[in-house]
Amino acid sequence: MAIPSKYDATKVEGKWYEYWIQHNYFHSTPDEREPYTIVIPPPNVTGVLHMGHMLNNTIQDVLIRRARLLGKNACWVPGTDHASIATEAKVVAKLKEQGIRKSDLTREEFLQHAFDWKNEYGGIILEQLKKLGASCDWERTAFTMDPEMSESVIKVFVDLYNKGLIYRGYRMVNWDPEAKTTLSDEEVIYEEKQGNLYYLQYKIEGSNDTLTIATTRPETIFGDTAICINPNDERFTHLKGKKAIVPLCNRVIPIIEDEYVDVEFGTGCLKVTPAHDENDKVLGDKHNLEVIDIFNEDASLNSFGLHYQGKDRFVARKAVAKELEEKGILIKKEVHTNKVGTSERTKAVIEPRLSDQWFLKMTDLVKPAIAAVLGDDTDINLVPKKFENTYRHWMENIRDWNISRQLWWGQQIPAYYFGDGKEDFVVAENIDEALALAIQKTNNQQLTTKDLRQDEDALDTWFSSWLWPMSVFDGIRNPENKEINYYYPTNDLVTGPDILFFWVARMIIAGYEYKDEKPFKNVYLTGLVRDKQRRKMSKSLGNSPDALKLIEEFGADGVRVGLLLSAPAGNDILFDEDLCQQGKGFANKIWNAFRLIKGWEVDASLSQPETAKIGLAWYEAKFQKALAEIEDHFSKYRLSDALMSIYKLIMDDFSSWLLEIVKPAYQQPIDKITFDAIIKVLENNLKVLHPFMPFLTEEIWQFIAERTPDKALIIAKYPEQKTFDTQIITDFDFATGVVSGIRTIRKEKNIPFKEAIELFVVDNENQSKNFDTIIQKLTNTSLVNYVSEKVDGASFRVKSNEYFVPISTANIDVEAETKKLNAELKRAEGFLFGIQKKLSNERFVSNAPEKVIELERKKESDTLAKIETIKNSLKNLE
Repeated sequence: MAIPSKYDATKVEGKWYEYWIQHNYFHSTPDEREPYTIVIPPPNVTGVLHMGHMLNNTIQDVLIRRARLLGKNACWVPGTDHASIATEAKVVAKLKEQGIRKSDLTREEFLQHAFDWKNEYGGIILEQLKKLGASCDWERTAFTMDPEMSESVIKVFVDLYNKGLIYRGYRMVNWDPEAKTTLSDEEVIYEEKQGNLYYLQYKIEGSNDTLTIATTRPETIFGDTAICINPNDERFTHLKGKKAIVPLCNRVIPIIEDEYVDVEFGTGCLKVTPAHDENDKVLGDKHNLEVIDIFNEDASLNSFGLHYQGKDRFVARKAVAKELEEKGILIKKEVHTNKVGTSERTKAVIEPRLSDQWFLKMTDLVKPAIAAVLGDDTDINLVPKKFENTYRHWMENIRDWNISRQLWWGQQIPAYYFGDGKEDFVVAENIDEALALAIQKTNNQQLTTKDLRQDEDALDTWFSSWLWPMSVFDGIRNPENKEINYYYPTNDLVTGPDILFFWVARMIIAGYEYKDEKPFKNVYLTGLVRDKQRRKMSKSLGNSPDALKLIEEFGADGVRVGLLLSAPAGNDILFDEDLCQQGKGFANKIWNAFRLIKGWEVDASLSQPETAKIGLAWYEAKFQKALAEIEDHFSKYRLSDALMSIYKLIMDDFSSWLLEIVKPAYQQPIDKITFDAIIKVLENNLKVLHPFMPFLTEEIWQFIAERTPDKALIIAKYPEQKTFDTQIITDFDFATGVVSGIRTIRKEKNIPFKEAIELFVVDNENQSKNFDTIIQKLTNTSLVNYVSEKVDGASFRVKSNEYFVPISTANIDVEAETKKLNAELKRAEGFLFGIQKKLSNERFVSNAPEKVIELERKKESDTLAKIETIKNSLKNLE
């Protein structure tokens, strides 16, 4: 086959991906080999490929491809997450465009629309991952709402309920008024926001006295059911046992006493709104206060808001404050910064809300997961270690998990109600089992399935994805099946630290609860992808490049290299497109090196030159040293460093040194022994590079020789680590110093390479002479003479060895050297003129510090010496 002059990724990548798929290299089934398993962090079914996905999945693909080359049974399970809040929002928006309201549909009708949307758009991100080269076992593609996955989720809910770990409770929850659902504590992001602190006067019933409270939310006064003072606060002794009147609505409320009130904070009087503040709810329960919820589910005010009914809470806040000010009730307003909870998904400000919800008790469940990561004999390794403190903080301060969501898209909670009482329900995997339980609980044999009503809420999305490493192998429904026993626990999990608690910690909890075993051995936490100005990438900033356009421009391999070169483990990635250009350039360099090799004519009758023999022996040692470094980097998840070791090996040692050492003279053939050895070296280079640059390496591999599918690079055998000669590496490093010194002299003296030179060496290092022939070849040195005294000519040092190159006009391009020296002379004389002008200025000399004058005089003497040297050199050329 003719080798194209340029590497064209657009023609190569699709071809080899199709070839890999066609020959089923990505597919895994249990066998006698050691398994290596990764489960993909399932991207949202709504998602499209962004830079975070690109980095995360490149890392996973590198690990999987390397495991395949190491002879392991590599299994990378792909899939998507149903992302209940995000997907339901998209489906509702799409229906709205069609003039359909969710409220006009039955649950079944809505779910059909949602599945239609998922089937149309849901696979986009997985198809995009293929463009990146992701070698997932696509036959195993899972979706968190596949029937068997949903069945596993329901099974776990029922089991945990039967164990007494799931309960229904009326609690203060985090309400997202945009998504119109509750959120778990972990889904709330606290942000510092600037607002106001409003000081309001409340009248005391039956007197002209007033008290002052301070609040950031004047609109919530409609829900006030008490004023609280500290019983030990002498300022308010006169208020004990009295009642206050809430402004605007004129509701009379008690003044209660509780040491919870901090006498040092605010005014010392606290308005209590049990329906809209968690701490107020605790006070309300303790003092049996009325609970008045003033908000609708979209956080607009309800009828308790009087003439503000229907207004959004933030609109109402301004309007209420204005009315209070006009009526003289608002006496002061201060700028105030406080932490406000926002929805991780919709960014809406969270509203504390009382509601009946389902919760999972976490206190006991979490214990094995803490020991697994933080115990003396840890089962799970977090990389980098710094995230252990974050993990500890979350896990040791864990609260019960609110697992119900007021959504339809998701697994419907398997609780079935048979009456109106709070305990009139049963929990079962299906309605038939629920009926049997309901009959047993009520002793009413007349009950039918028509008498049962299933809970309307869906389960939190994380309640399905926390089972992911087990459920993808059907380990919940069939806990002893062949696949779960073979692939579980998985090996490495690659994910972002932002979901360390949402997902990683919960998977660990579930793993110990249902398999009594860790779900994975290592968790590699990547950093956030930022731009080179350290800004987080976002659509609003316009600094997030289109992932697919990057692949089109630089090739998938170029983008993979660019991402990994900027991605130290656990630290934020400062992404720069120039690194993708560097990756593309690297691909071109390898391609050109391959074309150079394949362009050599081979002569089997030639014997192998000594230079080639020594060069190959050195490279074998250098390759083994690099291989040991690469293995060490992989063991520590320093993939960026592993890639850099390979990059330097190929760019410097292979391309710049080895190929120069072995290449035949111009238009001369190469001996077969050296050629075959170079091909083997190239193949080993391709093997270590393949996990990082799969397309380029497979293309070259298949061009080197005609291969059957069982000999493809993707399933080749990774090079074995062997002991190596460190001395030959040391000696070669010394020799490269000599070569560089001679090249510098040639450049400085304008000595063309075709002109042979002689080299004289004062060998104070007692250095090995094995590399002399290589030095001669690489520098066109006719002779290397070892002498005891210095020789006239240009010189340089390598350590304590001195090297001399006699210079004669026969060697030098006189015209070019004269031109260069005259230019240097002109620059030096101009520089000298400037210095002398400054030193002849009496004002400068009398005012400048002594050190400055000394420095200028030294510059003068150095420049004079340089000018003399240049003039002598010009004289010698005459």
